[in-house]
Amino acid sequence: MIHFNKETFETALAEGKLMMVDFWAEWCGPCQMLGPVIESLADRYEGRAVVGKINTDEEQALAMSFQITGIPTVIFFKDGKEIDRLEGVMPPDAFIQVLEKNL
Repeated sequence: MIHFNKETFETALAEGKLMMVDFWAEWCGPCQMLGPVIESLADRYEGRAVVGKINTDEEQALAMSFQITGIPTVIFFKDGKEIDRLEGVMPPDAFIQVLEKNL
């Protein structure tokens, strides 16, 4: 799993691969609950999709550019564009469904 900053995120986005990015913060309880799910999906989809996290406290401008109004928010990208987003804590199957549909 990749912990993105603005530069590494923009580089990865430009590659056009399927990406799943968790916008989160350390103080956020639901974000902490979702963390292990994101980590397991990063392992499961290694080599097939880019899975990463963006700390909204450290990358506020990036979070604002994607109009993140609540966390956790997971945004899916393909070909450098947003294709889906899920807000709040979701079961792993919700994320898997989006990933499988876009592989």
